[in-house]
Order: sequence, then C-alpha cells, then structure tokens
Amino acid sequence: MSQFPLPTPLKGPAFGSYAPDEVSWLLKDLSHIALEAPTAERERAIQSGAANYAESLPVEYSPSTEYQALYTEAVGRSAVRIATAVGVVTELALSARGNQPVLVSLARAGTPIGILMRRWARQVHGLDLPHFTMSIVRGVGLDQTALRHLGAHFDPARVLFVDGWTGKGAIAGELSSALDKFAASDGVRFPADLAVLADPGHCVSMFGTREDYLIPSACLNSTVSGLVSRTVFNTDHIDQHDFHGAKFYAELAPSDVSNDFLNAISAHYGNVRADVAQQLAEHRATAPTPTWTGWKAVERISTEYGINNVNLVKPGVGETTRVLLRRVPWRVLVNPAARADVAHVLLLAEQRGVPVEEVVDLPYSCVGLIHPQFDKSAVGADGKAVHNA
Repeated sequence: MSQFPLPTPLKGPAFGSYAPDEVSWLLKDLSHIALEAPTAERERAIQSGAANYAESLPVEYSPSTEYQALYTEAVGRSAVRIATAVGVVTELALSARGNQPVLVSLARAGTPIGILMRRWARQVHGLDLPHFTMSIVRGVGLDQTALRHLGAHFDPARVLFVDGWTGKGAIAGELSSALDKFAASDGVRFPADLAVLADPGHCVSMFGTREDYLIPSACLNSTVSGLVSRTVFNTDHIDQHDFHGAKFYAELAPSDVSNDFLNAISAHYGNVRADVAQQLAEHRATAPTPTWTGWKAVERISTEYGINNVNLVKPGVGETTRVLLRRVPWRVLVNPAARADVAHVLLLAEQRGVPVEEVVDLPYSCVGLIHPQFDKSAVGADGKAVHNA
C-alpha cells in the first residue's frame, strides 16, 4: 500500500447536497477552479486527441421549466419499477458479499444508485452499509489513490462497485482492466464484478433490470447528483497522490432535486417487496450472464453509419441523454416501440435541431450518435446544432 498519507474523503454539506451518512466522496474539491469549456471546444479537443474528456467539464445549467416538467413526469412514471430494480440488485449485492458489501459507486451516475441501494439494505434488512463514490475515467481507469484508501480501510473482498446503467459495456471493461493493473502495482485484488441498476447492454450479471427505460437521474446533470460535477482528471490540478477531482455547484441549489429523487424512489420500497422477491427468484433461476449484445449492436451501427468509431456511438436512454446534454450530437436513433420512454430525448433532440431516425429492430430504446466529423460548423455559438441550407 501507499506510504504517502491518504487524502480525507469529502462529505456533505461541505461538499455535495447529500447527507453525510449517505455517501463519502473519494474526490478532491476543485470548486474554486474554472474547468468548464464550451461544448464545441471540448468536442474538438476530445476528438482530435488533444485532450481526454475528463480534463475539462461541460457547462452546467439549471434545466428549463419544460424540461424540468418532463423529468418530474418521468419520476412519477418510473419510480415503482426503479424501486423494484433497486431491490433486486441490492439483494444480489448482499448475497454476493455475505451481507457485508462496501458499496463503491462510480461517480457520477452510480452515486444516487449506491445511495438507493444503501437505503434498501437499511430499510429492509437493518444493515448500515458503508458507501463511497469514486472516479473512473475511460482511457485512464480507476482512481488509484481512491483504491488505496479503500484497501487501507476494508477487506478488498467486501468491495462492490456500483454504476447506474450499462451502455455498450465500456466501463465494465475499463473496471476489470483497472483492477488488474492495481493488483499488479499494489498487490491488492478487488473483485471486478459490477452491480448496475439497468443492464440493457447485457454486459454484467448483477443488475436490477435489463430493460432500457428512462432512469430519471440520467435526465439531469449535477442537480440530480448531489450538485457535484462529473469527475475530473487533469494533472494541472491533480497530483499523483490526490483523489481525482470534482466541483460542488452550490449555486445551483435552487434547482437541486437530488434528495427529492432519492425519496421518490425509496418511498416505494415497502410495496415492491413481493415483486422484488419474484424477480430475484427468476434471476437466480436463469443465472443470466453477459452476452455483450449491446457491444455487437454498437459495432454494427458504427459501421452502417460510416462512423467507424464505437466511442461515438452511445446506446441506451441514459447515454443518449448525455450525448444531447453534453456532447455534439449528430443524430438520434429511436426504437418506435419505445417512444413513450424517450419523450425527454425527443424534446432535447428537437431543441438542439438533431435529426431523429426510427429504427424498428434497434436493441435499445434509443442510441445517440456523436458528430463523427466535428468542426466549427457542427454547432452554433449557443451550442445548438446548425444545418447548412
């Protein structure tokens, strides 16, 4: 283990809007540093290879009234099935770790899911599970300092990594590779299984559902994630023995629905227990394994649309939402049978002038395609897509 002093985790309310007992952030507070860059500038740097996507942050904003209303409607529509999925994945997690898991969610999409799992374990079983959130960056891997912190305080065999959903499975692969690397460098082996609320990409075995429906926490950015930014790995601000960084957007507090979202889901725990038991029994009877059908579909789409870069194909409702909120979208593919579950995606696409194409046999509800030949003409000054007449 590291011979250097390990940094101290952050807690609310000094960092983030979650209660201090619900999550400890294995992150460095970069709130005082200007890291945001316009969408167009970020996309050029990312696609040219000049910068990793985690070196800067997209500009965060308060959602429009119309979009906030869509989010609220989505919470009402999907709260029961999300509560059920939380129950299923938490029961699987408890079984996998002898009722003593240390939940380690992958920031930022995993953080609210980790809190919901912790709440289920407490409400249903009376267990008080430790819950941390840490950074994973595609192309960089897991935060090594955060892993050292976990290894210094817990039996590594208890650790269970948690994320919100799978797309094509890139993070599942990144997690496994990063843990192999850490075992080689530090001699500490963490289990590489990943627990997710939704696994539409068929990339993991521990999941609450494989349906590709809207998880409302994917609709918003920091305002449903404890007012914390996505994680940052920028060596100008992160030393070798620091945690990866993030910002706390305290100024967005008037728009914060982070705890409202948690409460809306956990309020249903009592009345979904029978459904959880039924789905859990089905899960255990079928013992589903990863088939990576999502990755295969992404490769096919990448080729068919002439993109030839799987990193620019973002499958599933959560990933498509992120494309429309944070990247330069080229087009959106929608399964016509799933239109009711992607109303917010259709609204965002309309607002940004992004073409929507119906694809009947799409294995996801929707897929977002990032602009494959990005240049200054791809977006206007306001970040919206523009089209030549």
